[in-house]
Amino acid sequence: MKDDKARDQQAQLAPAEAARRRFLAGVAGAAGVALAPGVLLYGVAGAKAPDAPVTDQVRWGLLIDTTKCATECDACVTACKTENGWGQNEVRSRPDQRAHWIRKLTVKDRSSGHVMSMPMMCQHCETAPCADVCPTGASFRRIDGIVLVDKHICIGCRYCMMACPYKARSFIHENLEGQKPYAPRGKGTVESCTLCVHRVDAGEQPACVVACNRDGHKAMVFGDLRDPNSEISKVIRARGSTQVRADLQLNPGVQYQGF
Repeated sequence: MKDDKARDQQAQLAPAEAARRRFLAGVAGAAGVALAPGVLLYGVAGAKAPDAPVTDQVRWGLLIDTTKCATECDACVTACKTENGWGQNEVRSRPDQRAHWIRKLTVKDRSSGHVMSMPMMCQHCETAPCADVCPTGASFRRIDGIVLVDKHICIGCRYCMMACPYKARSFIHENLEGQKPYAPRGKGTVESCTLCVHRVDAGEQPACVVACNRDGHKAMVFGDLRDPNSEISKVIRARGSTQVRADLQLNPGVQYQGF
């Protein structure tokens, strides 16, 4: 009797499973045609295959060349705001309380007088101070190197903000509207750059990188730091890189050149 019942259940599920597989195949085919014949999103350089599990075989990183970063350009900031929905309807906040997932800094070398412009965001540290001090585990580092905040368990204590040496996190003081479903935000929680994790997991590049390249500056390179054949690894190997506050030995995933 049990075997007959199992066979009946399997027969009922078979048509639904077949339909699901046909739908997924159709979606994959459509995605390939939309880009170019035989090209899928996960073929983009420095991106993982969609739905592939997160793995420690990958270390996502971002390389920023400050010599190519124009002082008057804020394309990366604008793209981040548009993509993730922060900085909108928040004009009434005090300047020191506004969200800043990414911001442009003007840095001057006191000895030489050299001035440079550089984007600053969460540095996605291998040893993340924010995660170390978080009492609930809301701040955490994925095994592929991306540091995130789980808004469901963040209690707004702001210990992580005090621990971050890059001042990369902000606290939401106001009620919000028009949130993005893939970038949930909430009053009383902390937030920061996610490296557009929803895009990375879909096999795409972060919005800031796309915008920087589209505008022709090409100051940002995103990819797998553990892959010696990735573009970011090749550039770092050829020209070197610098970590902000390397003395802290946090091993950030965001690195700079010309700094």
